[in-house]
Amino acid sequence: MQFSNNRLYQNGSMAVYHNSMDPDMYQQGMPKEHAPVAPPSVKDVGMSVPMGISAQNVAGVYSKIRMGVGAIEIGFPAKYQGQRGAMTPGMFGEDQRQAIKEIAKLNEVKLTTHSAYNIMGLMGRDERGNFSIENAMQDVTEIKSAIDFAADTAGGGSVVVHTGEWERPMTDMVIDDETGGRKLNLGWDPTSGRNMFRTRPSEIVDANFTVMDDRDSRIFETVNKNRTIDYPVWKRAAKDGWGFDQDGGRVWIKGPKYDEQGNPTFDGDYINLEGRKIKEENVYHPVMGRVPDFDEGQRRFKTESKDFRYFQKEAEDFNLWQKSRFEKEHPGQRWEESRDYYYKKAYPEEMFMRATLETEEGYARGYALSFTNRINEQIELLSKLRKAREYYLELAKKTPPEDRWKLLKEDPSLARVSGGLIPPDVKDPVELIDKQIRDAVSSLEFERLSGSTQEQRARDTAENKEHLIAPIKRFEKVTSQMYALAAIHAMKRSKDPNNPISLTIENIFPDRFGCHPQELKWVIGKVREKMVEMLTEDKILYGEQEGYPASGKDAEYGKNPYKVEGISKEEAAKIAERHVKATFDTAHMNMWRKYWQDIPGKEPEENEQEFKKWYLQQFEDLLKNKMIGNVHLVDNMGYWDDHLAPGQGTAPIKEVMSLLKKHGYDKAITTEPGADASTDLSDFHGLMKTWRYLGSPIYGAGFGAPRSPQTWGSVQYSYFGQTEPPQYIFGAYAPSNDWTLWSQVPLE
Repeated sequence: MQFSNNRLYQNGSMAVYHNSMDPDMYQQGMPKEHAPVAPPSVKDVGMSVPMGISAQNVAGVYSKIRMGVGAIEIGFPAKYQGQRGAMTPGMFGEDQRQAIKEIAKLNEVKLTTHSAYNIMGLMGRDERGNFSIENAMQDVTEIKSAIDFAADTAGGGSVVVHTGEWERPMTDMVIDDETGGRKLNLGWDPTSGRNMFRTRPSEIVDANFTVMDDRDSRIFETVNKNRTIDYPVWKRAAKDGWGFDQDGGRVWIKGPKYDEQGNPTFDGDYINLEGRKIKEENVYHPVMGRVPDFDEGQRRFKTESKDFRYFQKEAEDFNLWQKSRFEKEHPGQRWEESRDYYYKKAYPEEMFMRATLETEEGYARGYALSFTNRINEQIELLSKLRKAREYYLELAKKTPPEDRWKLLKEDPSLARVSGGLIPPDVKDPVELIDKQIRDAVSSLEFERLSGSTQEQRARDTAENKEHLIAPIKRFEKVTSQMYALAAIHAMKRSKDPNNPISLTIENIFPDRFGCHPQELKWVIGKVREKMVEMLTEDKILYGEQEGYPASGKDAEYGKNPYKVEGISKEEAAKIAERHVKATFDTAHMNMWRKYWQDIPGKEPEENEQEFKKWYLQQFEDLLKNKMIGNVHLVDNMGYWDDHLAPGQGTAPIKEVMSLLKKHGYDKAITTEPGADASTDLSDFHGLMKTWRYLGSPIYGAGFGAPRSPQTWGSVQYSYFGQTEPPQYIFGAYAPSNDWTLWSQVPLE
């Protein structure tokens, strides 16, 4: 701080003072790129304080305030169980929380909170890469703990939680266009049609997609885009004309249409092997549904090698079928607006995986039918053998003992075993029949067990097929509710309507879902929708159940314990918008640069500008949609999350600040100067670099002393360990209002 000859000022945050150096002084000789852009107050940009790393206790938080911080985001590096070097909210009891609250209030410092850093979305990922609701609820509990900490210390403000739900290919980022078309694929430029992002050169053809089981959230398998499988050629109508349906009724069956090259493109109805139209509701039924076409010449069913692109069309066909059925059953309603739209529609990776299971299911059903046919044969054989046994028993009774040798029969089994080298035995026919009955009973048991096992396998495969989902469906149905639970907790813990606690979902790493700005917007929209549902609906997913619920999908919904009586959906939507927002991290966004595909023919500088243009357009879209509730002002070189101070990397920080000002943003802005704690004197120097970069005035504490032109360097590296004179002192060395020299001469 700088002291004048006229008066002494109370010690406190630099941000509380109102007198600055003359801007003309600190701008002299300043490089053009460091010139001020809509200069913010020092109070506008705060810093993160990870507990256990940047500060060990309340005194550590206060030391940042003494250095001049006007806003602090208290972060927690650990979850569940903290330790000295990585703390959790639960390690701070009532006394510490009250102390933090008081020092922030006395020094007029704004506080925000960052929940556990290692929460990467609420899909409930475990160490093996699977997902579970149990793990998700553990993370929700940890977020609630951070919300409680925010309520006790800050009384409101942002509580940050990372998104980054699962890995998805950057060449196939689709939300509303499940068929992977270029128009709505975020990895492609809709104007030029070029690929904008990819993790590796080959990703454009060998992208990997995760498919999971919606019953237990485990990863079922990864579908690779360049894999092919042999898939049936489904039998369709050969030409337009009258035909018969499965019940024998006459129907008009569509035939093929032809493209300009004369290639047939079948959009007609599926028919069975007898040429009868398959009922629309049965098309995808495992038994009564579509059948492979049969090649009479080859005497085999037709199959073709199909790749991922084929299953994009399969997904499109399936979704049209779903849409048609829904709108017939619900006249006047649009399928796209139904509650289960995202959960019911199909994605190409699902259809690809279904195809592999259909093959397994087909084999199992085929074997089951084969065994079933043999069972009938065995039952018929047993019946004949038992009748033959009765016949020979009666014949033996009627035959005199001396003539019974005539009834003896040769047993050929020994001759068969020996290859004919040993002559067959001669035995009583009843004895031979008993042996054949035993063999027939064993065969029947084998056919029964094999047939039932194959039928069970077929049914299990069919069941697995029905529960295959793309992860986005899990998010839409379950994960959005996990976030909404945390948001409702934030709503309940909010006391000041002018400073509500808001859950702000942060974009993390580009290769994870939720981190593209359009994905982040979708995530926030879905969480808000789910919060509205939980505040207004009578029943919700996994609500309260009376007694033991019946099995099946209907049992998933129970009485809603979160419903607020008397609140309309419009009011609930406003509440959700207030309590669910985004944290935009400028450095995480800048990491998309690593995956950016340069435009051929353009110079590096031109491609750099193209990337920044895309970056800023995406950021402004979030601002226009009132999504942003917190900003992490951080920099990097466009490759890794290095946490450089703004201006030290390549992120368009000043442009971001200009857009914030343009759209009237008035919420938290926090720098996370992690790298400066290692490469510079302290993390606080990262904050000072930020102030300098943004052209903020240096806030001092008085007038009167002769002043020479000053620079941020004079403050940033003054006195301790550097070459500048002791004009400015920060932190614990700063004098209080009770401290003076014996001569009463103030320190300058």
